[in-house]
Amino acid sequence: MSKQKILALLRESEGYLSGEEMSRRLGISRAAVWKAIDGLRREGYTIDSATNRGYRLSAAPDLLTEGEIQPFLHTERIARHLEVFQSIDSTNNYLKREAQNGLPDGSAVIADEQTGGRGRRGRSFSSPSGKGIYFSVLLRPDVAPAEAVDLTAYVAVAVCDGIQEATGLRPQIKWTNDIIMNDHKVCGILTEMSIEGESSALQYVIPGIGVNVNQQAEDWPEELTAIAGSIAQAVGHPVQRGRLAACLLNALDRTYLDWLAGRRQPYLERYRQDCITLGREVRLVRPDGETVAQAVGIDDRFGLVIRHPDGREETVTSGEVSVRGLYGYV
Repeated sequence: MSKQKILALLRESEGYLSGEEMSRRLGISRAAVWKAIDGLRREGYTIDSATNRGYRLSAAPDLLTEGEIQPFLHTERIARHLEVFQSIDSTNNYLKREAQNGLPDGSAVIADEQTGGRGRRGRSFSSPSGKGIYFSVLLRPDVAPAEAVDLTAYVAVAVCDGIQEATGLRPQIKWTNDIIMNDHKVCGILTEMSIEGESSALQYVIPGIGVNVNQQAEDWPEELTAIAGSIAQAVGHPVQRGRLAACLLNALDRTYLDWLAGRRQPYLERYRQDCITLGREVRLVRPDGETVAQAVGIDDRFGLVIRHPDGREETVTSGEVSVRGLYGYV
C-alpha cells in the first residue's frame, strides 16, 4: 500500500518532493519511502532523484492499478470500496460471490485480465492483459426489480460520457448495450441481477463493462477483425487506462445518483442521440425465426421501436430479441 500512496504523492507534486516530506505525510520511515520508490521503479515508473531536492515522477507505464486510478477518481457513491486485480475469472462473478458477504452498495472491482469474461447469452468476451479495462459495480438500489430493467441503457450513456471525457471523442450505442467507435465494438455491457425468491425483492444489480482500450489490429483473432475495435484505434494513439477507468467510474457515479433520483429525460435524450441503430434495417432474431425491419425510435423505457415492411410498428426489448445490423457490425 505504501507504493500506491507514494505514487499518489508524486503525481500530485508539481516538482520534486523530498523523502522526508513523504515520510512525514504518510507517517512511515524514510527507509519505507525508499523501498516504495525502488518498487515503483521495478514496475517501470521513471522516478528522477536529485540531492537535496528529492524525487520526481517523470514517466509512467500503462498499468491498471489503484495508484493509477485514484488520483483521477472523484465519486460520491461508486468505487468508495475499490478492488483492483491483475487477473480474475470474471469481475461480475467476483461481485456476485462477495455480494453474499455484505459488500456495500457502489463497490467496484477492476481487472487487468479476465480468464472467464462473458457477454450476453453466454458468449465469451476477450479480456487479454495489458490492453483493456474490465470492471463491474455492485448496486443495491431500494427499488422493485422491474424498475431496474432499464439500468443498462443508463450505463451505456455513462460509458459514452466517460470515454468522451477521457478522449474528447463520443462513441455511439448499438441498441441495446454495445459501445461503437468507427463502426466497431469497443465495449460491451452485461447487467445481471439477483431477486430474493420468497419476497421477490431486488437483492442487487451488477453492471459489468468490458472496454477494448489499446488493442491494435494484430491483437484480434481473425474472426473478430470485422467486429472488434479499440479506443486507441479510434483516437489514433494509446490511451492511459488508469485515467480512463477513473473517468468511467466518475460518469457511472453521476449516472447512478441521477437514476436513483428519477432524472430520466436527459439520459433518454442522450441515448436516442447516441443510438447508431436508429434509421437502419435490422434483423430480429427470435426463437421462432428471423425478420427484417426498420429501427425507427426508442420508447420511454429504452425499448426499440421497429417498423415492419407492412407498416406495422412494434416495440421490442433486449430480452425478447437479438438485433443485428445488416451491413457491417452495426
